[in-house]
Amino acid sequence: MVSVSGEPLQRLGAYMLEGLVARLASSGSLIYKSLRCKEVKQPASAELLSYMRLLYDVCPFFKFGYMSANGAIAEAVKDEYRIHIIDFQIAQGSQWITLIQALASRPGGPPCLRITGVDDSQSTHARGGGLDMVGRMLAKFAESHNVPFEFHAAAMSGSDVQLSNLAVRRGEAIVVNFPFVLHHMPDESVSTENHRDRLLRLVKSLSPKVVTLVEQESNTNTAPFLTRFIETLDYYKAMFESIDVTLPRDDKERINVEQHCLARDVVNIIACEGADRVERHELLGKWKSRFLMAGFTPFPLSSVVNATIKTLMEKYSKFYTLEERDGALYLGWMNRKLVSSCAWR
Repeated sequence: MVSVSGEPLQRLGAYMLEGLVARLASSGSLIYKSLRCKEVKQPASAELLSYMRLLYDVCPFFKFGYMSANGAIAEAVKDEYRIHIIDFQIAQGSQWITLIQALASRPGGPPCLRITGVDDSQSTHARGGGLDMVGRMLAKFAESHNVPFEFHAAAMSGSDVQLSNLAVRRGEAIVVNFPFVLHHMPDESVSTENHRDRLLRLVKSLSPKVVTLVEQESNTNTAPFLTRFIETLDYYKAMFESIDVTLPRDDKERINVEQHCLARDVVNIIACEGADRVERHELLGKWKSRFLMAGFTPFPLSSVVNATIKTLMEKYSKFYTLEERDGALYLGWMNRKLVSSCAWR
């Protein structure tokens, strides 16, 4: 009934089964770590990067997130000439390419741009190198577009970030970006420190021009096991179906993409508890209450950007849906919302 090269539910079933076996054997955190660390089972960094790029190409989730966030950022800093972006998951740095292009074409000349990139060891392995690689790539790109640029590296997990790591300077317009990352921070159900709310309060104290949030629209944080199992099945079934329309079932690359970019998360949600469970998604309603509690107010997303995203979606399957509601954007597959994007100030 399960097969990594079968139909979407059979493929997802293979990884759900792996999660159940790991849960029974209490080896969930071990499997998750082995899927995250280069010592065991992990593909070489060049391979992993190619899988991530393929996922980026075949599914619009990341492009949707980056475009909607960049639209809000461009709007918030349109009159600023010294901009400092603090990116809590800089990964390959690819989100900032289009923003640098947009800043370069500003009437009156481009502003000075500084980016602080926060990152963990998982992304370091995926890149095959540290944050200096990202800094060099972005600096080179900015230079080719005549945008004055500086890069500051904060090589650590987002949970460990303190004010002193952010190199904030007086007179800069601050932008904070949370792309698919805040759900990795332990909250009050895991840690007395509650890093989700601590980080939001820290960010609020910087008086940012805008804070962007892109997250999976799923409820697996505090849900009891059975509820979480059903939610994971429902959510990832939609994701596996969306990949199915793009890549053939016997495509080895597709199997690798699902195994190394998605299965790891599925196993973690099913097999792990407590601090070992780092994939802890929340619905946008819950994120909203956290932002409001930290003192933020909603920042409306630009209708121009929304129209651009609609155009982008036309290049993908007709089963993808885009919905704008209560100042947020939702990307879905058929009747299942998968990713939400919103902005705050």
